[in-house]
Amino acid sequence: MAAERIHIDQFLELAKHYPVIDVRSPGEYDHAHIPGAHSMPLFTDEERKIVGTTYKQQSREQAIKIGLDFFGPKMRKMVEEAESLVKSRESGVNSQISDFKLPNKDSRLILVFCWRGGMRSAAVSWLLDMYGFKVYTLTGGYKKFRNHTLDTFKLPFQFKILGGYTGSGKTETLKHLEKAGERVIDLEDLAKHKGSAFGNIGLAKQPTQEMFENLLGCELRAHCLESKLWLEDESQRIGLVNIPNEIWANMRQSPIHFLDIPFDERLQHLVEEYGSLDQQQMIDAIGRIKDKLGGLNAKNAIQLLKDGNTAESFRILLKYYDKHYFKGLHNREGLNSLLHTVECKTVTPENANRLIAETQYQHEKP
Repeated sequence: MAAERIHIDQFLELAKHYPVIDVRSPGEYDHAHIPGAHSMPLFTDEERKIVGTTYKQQSREQAIKIGLDFFGPKMRKMVEEAESLVKSRESGVNSQISDFKLPNKDSRLILVFCWRGGMRSAAVSWLLDMYGFKVYTLTGGYKKFRNHTLDTFKLPFQFKILGGYTGSGKTETLKHLEKAGERVIDLEDLAKHKGSAFGNIGLAKQPTQEMFENLLGCELRAHCLESKLWLEDESQRIGLVNIPNEIWANMRQSPIHFLDIPFDERLQHLVEEYGSLDQQQMIDAIGRIKDKLGGLNAKNAIQLLKDGNTAESFRILLKYYDKHYFKGLHNREGLNSLLHTVECKTVTPENANRLIAETQYQHEKP
């Protein structure tokens, strides 16, 4: 039986339970891919370039012949990789998936895509089907997935924004909200950045803009439009990536629940969170905001850090970030109707419970 082409919604539903193979080149995969997909390239980056050039300069037939030369020696390895992926998933497969008719849950099912659902996915699907896998390919390929992702950002999601000055423990609060059963999307976790000049210290490399959007799109699609989602109040730029314009505009029009925590409590929390980070990386980060912080403040903050007086160094930085956040908070239309302040004595997981109670009260108000 030949591989079956399916549309994006069916493909993504199956992808929750079955292995997904991206047969595009390593460079394409590294730039961005469907989250959770495994890279199993038909061609290397150089081979793809050779095939493409041959197609343009000679003929389709000659390009296919060269492609077959590259493909042949890889066939066995690709089959064995697919076998390994399927075996690792077999124990967790659930056959009750949406209304889409599936084969028996023990079937060796695998999903394949390339750039536009063309010859690369067709070639690998033919190989895997011939070996005995049940293969589905994505109609329109990765390009269709990207359009699907971009369309996601236009949907009318309902957000609740968690606000608070730097050091308010917003990320920790989001985690406790999620544990309490609230629906949460952690933008900083997706971006691999905490949002400030110090936000990338100790974290993995940030995804590309396109990959960040793919991750965010999948997170959003995991929730129904009727659900209210908690997001942290962010600048549109998180390190090297940007929140998509449509989502950013929605966030700026959504209710913001502001944790009002005393300065010294937030300062203590920051010392606990950042005080053990690499000193030189901290100094470099201060250097990146020197112009905005002011030359003298930057110089003093660095010297205090070198002297081991982390708290006083951070005090200078926190005053700067408070001013920065205050400006961003108030630079939105209709703030008076959107802003709900929750006074908290300290940074604690209990703040999540207060937020839940506060939002329920706001919902029940006549």
